[in-house]
Amino acid sequence: MRAIVVTIGDELLVGDTINTNAAWLGAALSACGIELVRIETVGDDPEAICQALRRARQEASLVLLCGGLGPTHDDRTREALAMCLGRSLQLREDILSQIEAYFRQRQRPMPERNRVQALVPEGFEPLVNTVGTAPGLWMEDAQGVVVALPGVPHELEHLMQNAVLPRLTRRTGRRVVQQRTLITAGIGESALQQQLEGVETLLDENLSLAYLPGPYGVRLRLTARAHNAETAQQRLEQLEAFVRDRIGTALVGTNGDTLEAVVGRLLRAQGKTLAIAESCTGGHIADRITDISGASAYFQGGIVAYSNAVKVTLLGVDPQILAREGAVSEAVAVQMAQGARQYLQADVGLATTGIAGPTGGTAEKPVGTVWIGLADAQNAYARQYYLPADRLRFKQRATAMALDLLRQHLLQAIPAAVV
Repeated sequence: MRAIVVTIGDELLVGDTINTNAAWLGAALSACGIELVRIETVGDDPEAICQALRRARQEASLVLLCGGLGPTHDDRTREALAMCLGRSLQLREDILSQIEAYFRQRQRPMPERNRVQALVPEGFEPLVNTVGTAPGLWMEDAQGVVVALPGVPHELEHLMQNAVLPRLTRRTGRRVVQQRTLITAGIGESALQQQLEGVETLLDENLSLAYLPGPYGVRLRLTARAHNAETAQQRLEQLEAFVRDRIGTALVGTNGDTLEAVVGRLLRAQGKTLAIAESCTGGHIADRITDISGASAYFQGGIVAYSNAVKVTLLGVDPQILAREGAVSEAVAVQMAQGARQYLQADVGLATTGIAGPTGGTAEKPVGTVWIGLADAQNAYARQYYLPADRLRFKQRATAMALDLLRQHLLQAIPAAVV
């Protein structure tokens, strides 16, 4: 089955809202073995929606329209469907009752405007939305399937998972598709490709490997397609074994793993606690660490030591070393890590000091330079990295490098002196 996705909304066109639905739908359809031909975005204009629908139906047997099913004046998808397909809009009392019940459960009166969400184009089947007020819409004819979904991400995902994908699976009788994502850190896309040289001999149209780089590392998505689950699983495991063998400790985990979650598991397993001193990352590492439920079991706290005065008074950095070598230096990164560990009474101290830019760089220490320090009861050292980027991406990449240095330390596999 070939599919086209049409995302709808002026806010998407002008950049006010990031189109996360497009990415989510691409992954969901791919995982089900449905070929996504194109993703198109149009504004809240019935004629534009209608034209996009007509184009899509000529090229694909499945068209998914996302957005424009809300109660406000700029939600025009119902109107566009009716106009484009020559159907009337009919008030469905059963859908209206569900919307009224939604508001009653929340002890709020239903605005009169929400009645429009019970209007359904003739020939469409409403898909019950239990997490919002806008029902999805399903229509099937000789040309294929048209599905309209609300644009609110959690509502769209709920309807896709519970109402749309199961029905599409029964309709298509698709092949088995299995996917696995391997999470890496501390290594770039090009270096990964080099380490995986020869992997192409394993790949074909039914077994694929995709590189998905991001600020916290590169994800490797492995996909296997077959006529039965056993064959797909065997091929996926063969490819995964090859990748694992080649990338070694650059592998962080699988699927939903994150650096901070893996670091947390290692700290918990070893009964160790962590303290952080951040300068250039501005608290970003602590934010990531505390994204994990139960982090209080191993995370003592963090100090954002942005000024040199705080580095001296709270972390015990030697002012003479600061004056001689500068804040962005190996010695200062080490003393910051030691100071955080001692001040917050933790087993391990982790520290960052660098130049986020765009100003402040020199020939010896260009923008993007960062030293990451680590200290425990036996060792104290720092590693230098060069991560040129805008300020936000610099902080993200420095955070990833710091967490990976800590992960490698806990695994007793210390990376090279300069990356």
